[in-house]
Amino acid sequence: MRKILLPSLVIISATLLVLRLFYLQVIDDTLKLKSDNNAIKIKYDYPERGYIYDRNGKLLVANQPSYDIMVTPRELKNIDTLEFCQLLNITKEEYIQKVEKARVYSPMLRSVFLPQLNKREYAALQEKIRKFPGFEIQKRSLRDYQVSVGANVFGFITQVNENIIKKNPYYISGDLIGRQGVEESYENILRGIKGVKYIQKDKFNRDIGSYKNGKYDTIAVQGDDINLTIDVVLQEYGEKLMMNKRGGIVALEPATGEILALVTAPSYDPAILVGRQRSRNYTKLYNDSIAKPLYDRGLLAEYPPGSPFKILTGLIGLQEGVITEQTPFMCNHGFSYARGRFMKCHDSGISVLHNGMYNSCNTYFASVYMKTINKYVKPADGVDVWSNHLKSFGLGQFMGYDLPTGRRGNRPTSKTYNRIYPNGGWRSTAIVSNGIGQGEVLMTPIQLANMMAAVANRGHYYTPHIIKKIENQPIDKKFVTKHVTSIDKRHFEPIINGLFDVYNLGTAKSLRVEGIDICGKTGTAENYAKINGKRTKLQDHSIFVAFAPKDNPKIAIAVFVENGYWGARWAGPMASLMIEKYLRGKISRTDLEKRMFEGSLLDEYAKYIKPDSTSISFTRVQVNSDEAEN
Repeated sequence: MRKILLPSLVIISATLLVLRLFYLQVIDDTLKLKSDNNAIKIKYDYPERGYIYDRNGKLLVANQPSYDIMVTPRELKNIDTLEFCQLLNITKEEYIQKVEKARVYSPMLRSVFLPQLNKREYAALQEKIRKFPGFEIQKRSLRDYQVSVGANVFGFITQVNENIIKKNPYYISGDLIGRQGVEESYENILRGIKGVKYIQKDKFNRDIGSYKNGKYDTIAVQGDDINLTIDVVLQEYGEKLMMNKRGGIVALEPATGEILALVTAPSYDPAILVGRQRSRNYTKLYNDSIAKPLYDRGLLAEYPPGSPFKILTGLIGLQEGVITEQTPFMCNHGFSYARGRFMKCHDSGISVLHNGMYNSCNTYFASVYMKTINKYVKPADGVDVWSNHLKSFGLGQFMGYDLPTGRRGNRPTSKTYNRIYPNGGWRSTAIVSNGIGQGEVLMTPIQLANMMAAVANRGHYYTPHIIKKIENQPIDKKFVTKHVTSIDKRHFEPIINGLFDVYNLGTAKSLRVEGIDICGKTGTAENYAKINGKRTKLQDHSIFVAFAPKDNPKIAIAVFVENGYWGARWAGPMASLMIEKYLRGKISRTDLEKRMFEGSLLDEYAKYIKPDSTSISFTRVQVNSDEAEN
């Protein structure tokens, strides 16, 4: 048996090897294709990117033709560089630099020499391209924006860099890729699939036809179209309201978690990041260290939530059983809580949950917070219970939405205060500011909007998302998965009744919209910054959160205006206007609208600009002669 085993293994192995060689050499000639690379030119056919529509089917982003000048350094021969440079309006030094860069990439492979020629430049060169061996024109498509808003939502298209090429073999030098916004999040869907053509060359390096009669050629497949959840009319209106101001507006549909508007201010026209001036314009936006138009405040800005946080303080107090709707607290324009410390309040008299909410009584909610923490023997346990309730509303986490940028905010735990007070001994009096949305609590505008969506739904929410429909495939299941908070449903109704009377009896009664039952909460957040090494008090932030209608709500919104004084001055009117615009399509409170459109906070922001700071605009960056201007 042993005598037969060894020869049998040798024969079987040899047979398999011969069969494999026969297959590779006779049947499968893909390796031959690779070995013939020097005699074959690979030409890519770039597809159109998928179109982008809003929730109502309005076209937002389409495509326009563009032309790249490609160069193969090894094939450059007898070039009249002077004529070539004149045609493309570049200097000889730029020509040499670009050719050298291409040679470093590969002397034998094509790479981009000059990207994104317009039709006029293309027409001038097309007639004479045959005079410049080594150069050819590659047709592509660039984005063509049908609206001048939503730059932070869309993102932009740019060339891939070496790191991307190394990580993803799909991309080669000169390819375009989506960056920021939905262009980045849904790049694999929008980009489509490149087509490939293999062209045979003779010994004189001339094209002699398709390799193997096109056996290995593939056609380009256009990217899939997508519909966003954005209502572009509402988005445009929100950006107009925020002109000459800084901040963010986030509006959600409570029943689905769909993002109706995602406004950041200041912003810019997305069209300025298309074409040959894209890099120059992007650099201007990037270097604006004051207005920061590339900084999406709706997703990235972490602010103290101020009085809107009292909604959560009240809900947690009810859930923990430390108060009822009728539990009273006495306020005398504030209250003393530890060794002479005094928390100021604009309210006075006896407050219960209802009037405490619509009058935004600091004494009431600070007291509720302290009772919540003090319910437990150890303050650390009380803080962790409180923090876990906050977590159930999506605080202190990215929330899982489908945009590539964001911040967690800050949701303090006992570990937070063990670090701050390493010697221990801290208790509720040391952290009482949390109860009114100051302290260590930080939230982004999208987290504030999501909190209001959960309240509007009486205890649940859906992950905020910006995709509504993808051509040929379903959206991610996580966007239709319900998240239930840790607060019993029965506790939401008394809170909602208080929020409803914020508009009828309380701090937002001047912002009422006749015929729409709006539930809202004003907020004023203290604002400090380090200036010359000192903690300096700056103008307060204006905050407002709301949802409407009270029953069967259609929209939840958070508005944050930096240095906007108090909630009802800037953020509140904008919230009321956005709600009416979405629900009715027209505005009855034209007095508020006029004040918001004409109002400006530029003088307020100018107080904090250093003489050597760089800022191109506090409003929008517009396009003029392909360049960004103030």
